[in-house]
Amino acid sequence: MLKRFFLACSGVDTNIITNCSNGEQNKYVGIGATVFFTAVMAFIASSYALYTVFDNYFIAAIFGLIWGLLIFNLDRFIVSTIKKRNNKWKEIAQATPRIILAIIIAVVISKPLELKLFEKEINQVLLTEKNQMTLDNKAQIAQQFTPEIKQTNQEIAALKNEISIKEKETDALYETYISEAEGRKGTLLIGKGPVYAEKRQKHDAALAELKQLKIANNNKIQAKEAHLANLVTAQKNLESKTQPIITNFDGLMARVNALGKLPFIPSLFIFLLFLAIETSPIFAKLIAPKGEFDYKLEDEESAIKNWVAQKVNQRDEMLHTDIIINKKVYDDISEEEELYNYKRKKARELMQLQADAFYKKQQKML
Repeated sequence: MLKRFFLACSGVDTNIITNCSNGEQNKYVGIGATVFFTAVMAFIASSYALYTVFDNYFIAAIFGLIWGLLIFNLDRFIVSTIKKRNNKWKEIAQATPRIILAIIIAVVISKPLELKLFEKEINQVLLTEKNQMTLDNKAQIAQQFTPEIKQTNQEIAALKNEISIKEKETDALYETYISEAEGRKGTLLIGKGPVYAEKRQKHDAALAELKQLKIANNNKIQAKEAHLANLVTAQKNLESKTQPIITNFDGLMARVNALGKLPFIPSLFIFLLFLAIETSPIFAKLIAPKGEFDYKLEDEESAIKNWVAQKVNQRDEMLHTDIIINKKVYDDISEEEELYNYKRKKARELMQLQADAFYKKQQKML
């Protein structure tokens, strides 16, 4: 049962191979097994690759199965269409496009498996890239908000500085009228005289202005601080909104690019392994000498080819003979007087009808 299955996988003619020796059958069983297990590896590789895209086991398995069957059909076709010839160069020329196709299939199969084998290393590369992308994203978002935040902070600092300057002026006026009262400065007279009253009045006016300035500036500062808080909140919200995009940056293309940043040698050896598996049936048929199956297949093909050529030749001869006979028959008929008189009569009637029809048409026009 298993032997018949692998023979079918090899694309060999089962009607011919069953009449061959066990050694010949075992050769094609090995080729069929290679084709089958290559398709299994293609199914596993494509399922993993599609899972990284769809993140769904069922969808990945369905499409992976379709892909595995496609690879199986291609490999079976490649192997079954290579036929042994009496000229090695013709065999190589025949196999060259099939080898190129096998190389492409090997690349397609090996790449997803490389992604799985080097998954931890790829995750590390992706983590580094995500961290850098997070920093770059925050820097880009900050460029949108930093100018306005900086300007708002400067305006708040200016309002606070204005209050501070006014406080210093008021404190200076306070020190002036206290010093006048104590006799330490000004008139140097102790007591609250006219000069004291004048300086006290200036201080009181400055103090009233300071209170009004504080009320006005504090209201402006509160408004600007609220606006500043809104800007900071908006910046944080935008960072939170864009962060999931960076977090989910681990799709198939990202992983393939990350794989390209890892050392090349391990990936090369895995690719060479699958290339050897994929091309081994082709090289096995090229290297192996012409076997029993090849001779029997060639015998059947040549028999069919000769039979078809014989039938074509017979049909050509029949056509040629039929043309000669028909020509002779019509030549003999053309010399009969009875046929001549009959066709002459019919031609005369036809010309009379044409003349009558032309006359009637001219009469209507007049």
